[in-house]
Amino acid sequence: MTVRLLTIGFAGTTAEQFFGLLRGAGVKRVVHVRLNNTSQLAGFTKKDDLRFFLREAAGIEYVHIPELAPTQDILDVYKKHKGSWAVYEEEFKLLMAKRGIEKFIAPDTADMGCLLCSEKEPHHCHRRLVAEYLRERWKDVAVEHLV
Repeated sequence: MTVRLLTIGFAGTTAEQFFGLLRGAGVKRVVHVRLNNTSQLAGFTKKDDLRFFLREAAGIEYVHIPELAPTQDILDVYKKHKGSWAVYEEEFKLLMAKRGIEKFIAPDTADMGCLLCSEKEPHHCHRRLVAEYLRERWKDVAVEHLV
């Protein structure tokens, strides 16, 4: 069975666009992969509000798996101190391997699941790295970036 794993970032999207993309792709659950799922970057993506909106607006389940996020130290070096993406990527890949993140999410949870982060584009976002890591471990994974 091929696991279909999607990703999405909420930056720069309206609630209408965000929920429309999830519904249109047939997402069954959103897997929040940010360390802090209560920040006010976009009001509709705060933990409790998002859980409600996903369920009521789209019939989509919500789970938060902070083990799929980088540590605050790794984030701070990259974001606050303007570190390089290459260093961030390497440190996060090592962290994922050390944690063995595949034990925190099962293939059946990932299938038709959508990894959620804030970055609009996946190329400089850890959600892409998580999806690629899981594809390497599980082999039969098709990754699709909604935004």
